[in-house]
Amino acid sequence: MNQQEQQRQYERVRGIFDEWARAGRAEGMEQGHGPAAREGFAFLEPGPGQRYLDIGCGNGYTVRWAAEAGAQAFGIDLSREMIARAKKLSAGIPKTEFQVCAFPDHPFEPGSMDRIFSMETFYYFPNLDEALQAAFDLLRPTGRMAVIVDYYGENQDSHSWPEHLGCAFDLRSEAEWEDSFHRAGFAKVQRRHFLYPPDPSKERWKSELGSLLILGEKKA
Repeated sequence: MNQQEQQRQYERVRGIFDEWARAGRAEGMEQGHGPAAREGFAFLEPGPGQRYLDIGCGNGYTVRWAAEAGAQAFGIDLSREMIARAKKLSAGIPKTEFQVCAFPDHPFEPGSMDRIFSMETFYYFPNLDEALQAAFDLLRPTGRMAVIVDYYGENQDSHSWPEHLGCAFDLRSEAEWEDSFHRAGFAKVQRRHFLYPPDPSKERWKSELGSLLILGEKKA
């Protein structure tokens, strides 16, 4: 994408998530994504003395988890409405900070984070590889990152989402996601699946394919 196309992408994605936040869907996403998010969060194991960042934090639920675990926890999101919701829900919770941010632009120093998390965000970025590299550069040595996506090559039920939402998505297979992590510099890259319990009211892919977790570490 050229710069103008990238700006249109950001504006479209911001509009989608602002609308969802105003419609009360932020908490629904927390409930729906929460089980898979817990799986990635368990890999990160944030704790006292660490700095934690959620890229695309929505209403800030994992930021609150990290703060409760003793970490200094930050959340960034393109959506102003989501950040407003996150600040409201996190009021009075120490060690939580939120900011509107069009990642990979961000206010943090390189090598300033111990743990980075992202749920259903990276495939929206106009340049996914640039975003992964920016996240890697934010990590301190021995830092960890967990990215979780439901939109990926093997999950064909997800392939209609870009047309439905009217914006561009970066479609990658499981192997391509792993390769992307390696290219960014990550070591000990893992691929996992989080399978949801079978439920006739839910899409079948959730229990048959599940959410894709890509996990990586930065060498010491």
